[in-house]
Amino acid sequence: MGEEAFRAEGLVKRFKKTTALDGVDLVAAPGTVLGVLGPNGAGKSTAIRILATLTAPDAGSAQVGGFDVVRQASEVRRRIGLTGQYATLDEELTGRANLTLIGRLLDMPKATALARADELLTRFDLTEAGTRPVSTYSGGMRRRLDLAASLVGNPAVVFLDEPSVGLDPGKREDLWHIIRGMVGEGATVLLTTQYLEEADALADAISVIDHGKVIAHGTPAELKRLTGGQTVTVHPSDAARLDEAASILSEVTDSPVERASAHELRVRVDGDGTVADLTRRFAETGIAMSEFSLRLPSLDEVFFSLTGAPGLTPFFRSGGSGSRPVARGCGQGDWSDHVEHQEASHPGPKKRGQPKRP
Repeated sequence: MGEEAFRAEGLVKRFKKTTALDGVDLVAAPGTVLGVLGPNGAGKSTAIRILATLTAPDAGSAQVGGFDVVRQASEVRRRIGLTGQYATLDEELTGRANLTLIGRLLDMPKATALARADELLTRFDLTEAGTRPVSTYSGGMRRRLDLAASLVGNPAVVFLDEPSVGLDPGKREDLWHIIRGMVGEGATVLLTTQYLEEADALADAISVIDHGKVIAHGTPAELKRLTGGQTVTVHPSDAARLDEAASILSEVTDSPVERASAHELRVRVDGDGTVADLTRRFAETGIAMSEFSLRLPSLDEVFFSLTGAPGLTPFFRSGGSGSRPVARGCGQGDWSDHVEHQEASHPGPKKRGQPKRP
């Protein structure tokens, strides 16, 4: 465990007849981001709940900072922060009072808790809002305050369960900047998300979970190579020769050709030799290209390939423009959130009673 911030091995969790986790392994080195991707109901939130000591596994084991999440739960709680999919803040308290209260629950002296609250309000650009009740906050402000609350105790490991749900793209970018700052200061982050661009932008490594099992693990670049080869995109200068270009792509690559747009074709290729053959054939037939690009598959394509959801419609099957990939599932959050709903964004040592509100 010397070089591991947390490790989970063979996690199994069942809810009645449903198996949420079926032998899940997760591991992250200190100061890195592990992204956990998966469709709705895959088991992502359940894995975080076990690591955060909110529920016990039926089998397997997990350690955070070398401490077992079942036998040494109180030690684990002192070292972690957790932000769930839904903000769990006291609506009637101000932002500053919420943060101070959490500090007091973590055994901080009142002066220390107040100072930490002010520090985090400044860091998350909430200084002015900190004097107002949380009920007056926008969605983005609530999310920032919720994330700030998970950092009150200076945790070594932070669990972020779909933290950008409900945020517009601009606010999501702001959140990414904050997460990068946390990691830059030495924190380790486990991030569950359904936004593939989020995992691609933030994660050092990604584990893909489907039906309670880890079906792939690696860096974003390694996962992109799993789908087999790279993608060539071509845009003939003469739109009238689109079908001719598609025939050449299909003949040379022996792969389905996808129509990405009205004038653009895509096809998978296995290597540089195939690309050279395509370049030669287009030159021989005099088909000029306004675009000829080569790229690795996107993380979206990897995800849908691994989880079995449909991708782009092949050009020769549809006879026209393809449909965009869609994710399986249509709800928000893990099914286990509904089976066993118990949100506790900022776990700390359990105590009898509470300190007075600051």
